[in-house]
Amino acid sequence: MNKSIPVGVIGAGIMGEALIAALISFGVDPRMITISEKRKERADELISLYGIQVSEVETNVSSAQVLLLVVKPQDMSGLLAEIKAAINPGAVVVTFAAGKRIDFISNALGTNNPIVRVMPNTATLVGAGMAAISLGAGVNDEQAAFVTGFLAGTGKVVEVPEALQDAVTATSGSGPAYFFRFVEAMVEGAQSLGLSRDIATQLTVQTIVGAAKLLDESGKSATTLRENVTSPNGTTAAALASFDSAEISKIVATAMKAARDRSQELA
Repeated sequence: MNKSIPVGVIGAGIMGEALIAALISFGVDPRMITISEKRKERADELISLYGIQVSEVETNVSSAQVLLLVVKPQDMSGLLAEIKAAINPGAVVVTFAAGKRIDFISNALGTNNPIVRVMPNTATLVGAGMAAISLGAGVNDEQAAFVTGFLAGTGKVVEVPEALQDAVTATSGSGPAYFFRFVEAMVEGAQSLGLSRDIATQLTVQTIVGAAKLLDESGKSATTLRENVTSPNGTTAAALASFDSAEISKIVATAMKAARDRSQELA
C-alpha cells in the first residue's frame, strides 16, 4: 500500500499520539495524517509537534483510506453510529478498543469495510510495545502489510486468530500493570527492610530493567536465567521458595483469567 495515502485518527490521546509518531516514522507524510479531536488545545499541540492536519469526524472518515479508531471501548458504539454514513467505503478500519470484536465493528458500521483488530499495550509510548493483530474478512495483503509495518515502529507485532484476542489482552494488554504492581510491591518490601523510598525505587527499577534486557537479548529462557542466579540453599532460593509456597503461578493464572473474562464481557 502506498504510504502517501490519507490516514485518519479518531482519538488523539496518549495512544493516539504514539500511533501518529509510528506512522510518521514508517514514512507516512504528516500532512496526510488527519486527527479528529474535540479538545482544541490538544489538537493544536499535536499539529505543532507533528505537522499533521485536523478536521471534523465526518470529513476525516470520508477521505481516509486507513482509519484508526483509538477510543475507549465504552465510546465505540457512539463513534460507529456517528461515522457509518460518511466512512470511505474503501478504507481499512483499524480498531484498538479492548474487547470489541471485528463483527461488532462491522455490524455497527453496516458497511463492507475491511477491519483489523489490534491489542497494543502502554509500552507503545516508548517504542517498546507489544501489539497483536487479527485480520477481518477482506483485508488484503497490502493493507495488512501497512498496518503491521507502522505498528512495528511501536515495538513488536504478532498476528493471532481473533478468538485469542481476549487471551492477548490478559497477557500483553494488561501485562504492564502486573509488572508495575510487582515493582510497587518490591519497593514496599525494600522499604520495610530499611531502605529509603528513593534507593528502593532505584534498586528495583534498574534490577527489573536489567533482567528484562538480559531475557530479551541473551537468547536464554526465563527458566534458564532463573536457575543460573539461584544457588542451592542461597538467598534467591529462599525468596523463590516463598513465592512457590504462596502459589505464585496460580495467583498469576487466576489474575490473567480474570482479565480475559472481563475482556469477553466487554464484547
